[in-house]
Amino acid sequence: MTSSTSTPATARFGPYELNVRSGEVHKFGVRLKLGEQPLRILILLIERPGELVTREELRARLWSHDTFVDFDHSLNSAVQRLRETLSDTADKARWIETVPRRGYRFVGAVEWSQANGSSPATESISTNQLAEYPLPEPPAQPMAPSRFPGWRSVGAVLVLLLAAAAIVKIVQGEGIRSAAAPIRSLAVLPLENLSGDPSQEYLAEGMTDELITALAKNHALRIVSRTSAMQYKGVRRPVRDIARELGVDGILEGSITRSTSRVHLTVQLINARSDTHIWAESYDRDLSAAFSLPSELSQTIAKEVRLAVSSAAPPPHINPEAHDAYLHGRYYWLSDHSAPSLGYFEKAIQLQPDYAAAWSGLADYYGGSSVAGQLDPQKVRSKWEAAAHKAVELDDSLAEAHNSLAAVYFFGDWDCAHADAESQRAITLDPNYAEAHHLRSYILMAMNRPDEAVKEQKRGTEADPFQRTWALGFTYYRLRQFDAAISELRLRTDASPRDGGTRFILSDAYWSKGMFKEAAQEMEQGFLTDGDRASADAVANAFQRGGSRAVAEWRWQNTKAHQGYASPWWLAMDCARARHKEETLKLLEAAYREHSPRLIFLQNEPLFDFLHSDARYQSLAQKLPLVR
Repeated sequence: MTSSTSTPATARFGPYELNVRSGEVHKFGVRLKLGEQPLRILILLIERPGELVTREELRARLWSHDTFVDFDHSLNSAVQRLRETLSDTADKARWIETVPRRGYRFVGAVEWSQANGSSPATESISTNQLAEYPLPEPPAQPMAPSRFPGWRSVGAVLVLLLAAAAIVKIVQGEGIRSAAAPIRSLAVLPLENLSGDPSQEYLAEGMTDELITALAKNHALRIVSRTSAMQYKGVRRPVRDIARELGVDGILEGSITRSTSRVHLTVQLINARSDTHIWAESYDRDLSAAFSLPSELSQTIAKEVRLAVSSAAPPPHINPEAHDAYLHGRYYWLSDHSAPSLGYFEKAIQLQPDYAAAWSGLADYYGGSSVAGQLDPQKVRSKWEAAAHKAVELDDSLAEAHNSLAAVYFFGDWDCAHADAESQRAITLDPNYAEAHHLRSYILMAMNRPDEAVKEQKRGTEADPFQRTWALGFTYYRLRQFDAAISELRLRTDASPRDGGTRFILSDAYWSKGMFKEAAQEMEQGFLTDGDRASADAVANAFQRGGSRAVAEWRWQNTKAHQGYASPWWLAMDCARARHKEETLKLLEAAYREHSPRLIFLQNEPLFDFLHSDARYQSLAQKLPLVR
């Protein structure tokens, strides 16, 4: 048996180094962040380079026999994260090759080093890898004494000249190769607010958002979503690292400054592969012309990356004060404090009645607040519907407007057919619009098309991994795939431990599976994450005192004590958790009379499963269109 002192401990491939014992991966000496499952997959593959490692073998090695997860999804996600870390892709595999329906194999050349520093034989390096990574200079060799020292000098000069010519050729070739490699994916990093005034952050974020939207209209260019890019707000890191993490070829970064009546914008486009600047420009505009900058920039960038430029009509003139109010509204709507957005959207419309984006924003405020149970839908329904229809009437090419109207049809009218048509229209206009994929997943779920609902939400999550990080797990939960839901949601809470919403959904998944201790723990963590220490302590004390029944009863009584408007749907959820059958049925009937938006999910909510045999529940379910 080989002693541990001679066991190879470090694998080197390309610019990467894997220490099997410490579980660390470095690239050019810089440690990379890699999760436990992707790391274990890498070790399993690299220990058997060139050999097929089957999916079944990976499952047996990574998950114990008593672990119940959506194995295919979990394995695919882990391999995808590994590829992202190694800057690899499935269609042009440099390190990890997919063998369809069978498994994976490591296809790169590997050099193993012993723990004592010695190296065994190295596999041959491919031509592609020689082109990709610079070769180290060979060690200097002592020259034998020459009888012709003059010729030796001439020979040395000739060697140097030949080497210089070769280097020039290589550099020129690399330049041609880099220039020939077009940028097909781009991340717009948050514009930096250089005004020195924190109150101008809304302008920097708003212009970033509008620039992303304008660039996304060119479907030949994949644009990273707003929320994904916003993770790098204020972050000082190498462009190559950011591009690798976001999986893009290029980075657009810049800054914005606003004076009383002018806007100064500076942007630069960087090729992340070579870390070279492709283009940079500064714009100094009157505030009245600032609204057109995103559209103008998107056309210029398309030319710089050699993509076809559409002959789209210039954007209609927007009153600068209306544009400023709209940017304020978007800033608040996308924050954790959305209430002020209403006033700003209304102000934008008052200043410019034909501002389609502002009408869409107004519709989203009324609709989103109603769906969340913050507003009585009966009081805002007419305004919600009118705003969405007005947005589409003013600009039929606006994906956000069609998504707003789809929400009206779905949540407001419980009309899945019209909602699906509008949702598909929004996705056609902007295939990377994560919110449209998310809403369509809801629609498909209500239409009893579960497989399509999962696929649609996966598309939304792929388009924007940082927006609604709980969404895919929530889809599994609603479809009663509790093991898959728990696996997905645990993955998300590990990545974002401060996301309280995800923890509450994970709590419900545990609860529905009968894992009440874990459910109570996640509920407690959810309250702590939201800054509610008193409720977190109450959950812990209730569970210690009386288990799950005491926790459910505490939550129900706590919800009932809420002052002001309380949606009967949300009340029914907590009442059902406490298993108060009669009161839950009464609340659901009240939700029907109120036309609570979320009642369209009646049959999809696991907390109501204990009511399914009751005639009153069945009668209520039959009243809802397409709910069977």
